[in-house]
Amino acid sequence: MEFCPDYRNVEKAARNIRPDRLPIYEHLICYETMAELLGRHFYSDDLDEYYSGYCEFFRKNGYDTVTFEACITSVMPGNGCLGAHCESSIKTMDDLLKYPFDEIPEYFFKAYAPHFEALRKAMPAGMKAIGGVGNGIFECVQDIIGYMNLCFMSADDPEMYDEVFKRVGQTNVRIWQRFMKEYGDIFCVLRFGDDLGYKSNTMLSKTDVCKYIIPQYRQITDLVHSYGKPFLLHSCGNLFSVMDELICDGGIDAKHSNEDQIAPFSVWTDRYGDRIGNFGGIDTDILCRFDEKQIREYTLDVLHRCSDKGGVAIGSGNSIPNYVPFSGYMAMVETVREFRGDTK
Repeated sequence: MEFCPDYRNVEKAARNIRPDRLPIYEHLICYETMAELLGRHFYSDDLDEYYSGYCEFFRKNGYDTVTFEACITSVMPGNGCLGAHCESSIKTMDDLLKYPFDEIPEYFFKAYAPHFEALRKAMPAGMKAIGGVGNGIFECVQDIIGYMNLCFMSADDPEMYDEVFKRVGQTNVRIWQRFMKEYGDIFCVLRFGDDLGYKSNTMLSKTDVCKYIIPQYRQITDLVHSYGKPFLLHSCGNLFSVMDELICDGGIDAKHSNEDQIAPFSVWTDRYGDRIGNFGGIDTDILCRFDEKQIREYTLDVLHRCSDKGGVAIGSGNSIPNYVPFSGYMAMVETVREFRGDTK
């Protein structure tokens, strides 16, 4: 019997409703893994051809949704402070006031509208996308200011520190408003990635996360909810100190990202499984270091502990970059599909 995708399984999981079939989810998957599974290269300057292969990967591999996002930081002038450790050109309040925030939405849609259109045309029957406008408030701020500069700014120029979060937040909301109006129909769950923490804490103080970041999230989650859609936050790090605020004040419906050094997935599902959906589960480090037998055993253990804890979608706790062995990734996916009773 051929696998028939149904995006409603992922949508239910994001709403913290136990779905009819346990969905598989990934935040990102590298091109090399996709091409190896399909047995062919599909990269092409022809966007229709590219997204046909891109969507085929997810359908063929047991996913109910197609993961896709377009990142704001890629079109922000003077970017790269976060991703490439470039030096910021924004040093003073005057620099910030001259920064072309008003032009960024147009840059974004000029770059990505053709991709969203091609994705819509290629979407397989029974599937929708999960994702949307990539990068959250904190990542956008860091990519034009730099993390260390931001920390100094918080003490040296609190007014500028406050203003940069407001301006980035306003810009991101404008992008999301147009995106939801023009392309929201392609997506069943909306998300962005905004890594707020590291192994033992958040990168900014709890006070600052709650004052400068979470209120900006709420503008976007409210917008998403006004279209009748759930919102998934991808955020790495130890976020336990701000989880209540992310749920209650930020309005998130589900969360993704976990690593065992912080807490096993079962801790997340035990603590928050009655409040939000939980996505992920399989530590990416495990997929890199363990052999196939060990990965299958580990994945089964996670499934037995967590799959009945409300809305759950299983996959890596982070993503599938090109250093994750293909055999390890497939051991995880095949174990989940066998567990849920797929017939290939």
